[in-house]
Amino acid sequence: MPDADSILYSHIAVEGVFRSGKSRLTEVLAKRLGGKAIYDRTDNPYLKEFYEEKEGTAFLAQLVFLVNRYHQQSNLLQRSLFHEKIVCDYLFEKDKIYAYQTLADEELVVYDKIYNIFSEKIAKPDLTIYLQISLSTLMYRISQEGTTWEKNIAEKYLDDIVEAFDYFFFNFQATPLLVVKADDLDFRRPEDIEDLIEKIKQVKKSPLFYVPLSRTSKETIK
Repeated sequence: MPDADSILYSHIAVEGVFRSGKSRLTEVLAKRLGGKAIYDRTDNPYLKEFYEEKEGTAFLAQLVFLVNRYHQQSNLLQRSLFHEKIVCDYLFEKDKIYAYQTLADEELVVYDKIYNIFSEKIAKPDLTIYLQISLSTLMYRISQEGTTWEKNIAEKYLDDIVEAFDYFFFNFQATPLLVVKADDLDFRRPEDIEDLIEKIKQVKKSPLFYVPLSRTSKETIK
């Protein structure tokens, strides 16, 4: 596969708020690279009660996500030893973004202690792709495709999450980073995939910001 030879990164993490298209992009990139797609585990026995705002369930739900992600990510370290290409639809550090939006101060003290132990024992990606979308795009996608739980999430919480993701990745230095303005991207369109793959090939150590031409602009240029 030509993409597998021209893209030097063997472990790519794709991130963004939910409904940003990260799982779809993960699937496509893994196929193009001849690698393995790894998806975040979304099963959580406390998630429903968390969305219903039952007291104490935010902390329990966050710990379940943290432990699940730790076990999954620690297993990736074994894969990387055999040089298998990996595309993962989340970054381990993103767990902290949600924790700091939902947990009380005393809960964060416990959470941080556990997180710090886990974070030292996981595989680090060679490249991180952040799919940035606006609040309006997120709300539209939830209205069209979201679950019942997602449709009941308060707009203020969604706004806080979008802002928290932007802040985190605009200060991110742990790996090479590609920030993609993804509001108008559709990863079912071959041309959008091709454009993005060309940008991935250009990423070096410094962050690269990619703002695709809108569909209207592309049609005008043609």
